[in-house]
Amino acid sequence: MAHPVPSAPGRRTNAPLPSAIGAHVAPALHPAPASLPTVEEISAGGVVVDTSDGELRVAIIARLNRGGRLEWCLPKGHPEGKEDNEQAAVREIAEETGIEGDILAPLGSIDYWFTVSGHRVHKTVHHYLLRASGGELTIENDPDHEAVDVAWVPIKELARKLSFPNERRIADLAREVLPEHL
Repeated sequence: MAHPVPSAPGRRTNAPLPSAIGAHVAPALHPAPASLPTVEEISAGGVVVDTSDGELRVAIIARLNRGGRLEWCLPKGHPEGKEDNEQAAVREIAEETGIEGDILAPLGSIDYWFTVSGHRVHKTVHHYLLRASGGELTIENDPDHEAVDVAWVPIKELARKLSFPNERRIADLAREVLPEHL
């Protein structure tokens, strides 16, 4: 079954969502005017699932957007030093949720554009499916203090709870590939 590529508002594509293994997303269209400089950003994170009981819960975080509105999202952040995307995803999830996890599968990447401080940012976020292996749900270890709340959400309710359509599509893909890893 083909899934639409997660996209930013205003960007439309009918390209299929990449498979969970070896996933890549087609490059975004570049709508930026030539007068604004462009910065490329990479982040990694994903869906960390508690498989210790039959309910299958996912740890998600809440952040306040620039307008002060609460948005529930998947934990993610930038690679540090020589980290690859998988290492960054594991570390960022642990920092932002308090939950340690082991990667089960890649879930693909989403990319989008936004403008900030006089430049355009093309951001690519690599998502992974992880099984929780330890830790305790908390935002106290978030070094940037971006997360204002954290919660376990049953995986069947995850898509309804997440604020962004791109991340809801990643959550749906996680639900599809998870049975292969249980």
